[in-house]
Amino acid sequence: MENERMISLETVCTHYNIEYSFVHSLGDYGLIQIIKKDEQEFIAQDCLSEIELLMHLHYDLEINFEGIDAISHLLGRVREMQRELVRLRNSSQ
Repeated sequence: MENERMISLETVCTHYNIEYSFVHSLGDYGLIQIIKKDEQEFIAQDCLSEIELLMHLHYDLEINFEGIDAISHLLGRVREMQRELVRLRNSSQ
């Protein structure tokens, strides 16, 4: 994570107009990683699209954190299967 671009949690919350507690809850569920450095909190820039998705699930679809956790897990499994399918297709050519 040291080489990744980091964004302060304050910037993310301000930009998306979301509460710190929402982002901290995502971190508590292991859906994103919050990095503390010099008394400030950061997330990897790569996590922004994931935060946007989780934000829409929670605020627009009113899905609770347990549901978001389950959906995130299932989406991860689908992504893994898609990568495996591509790998198998490439190896058979």
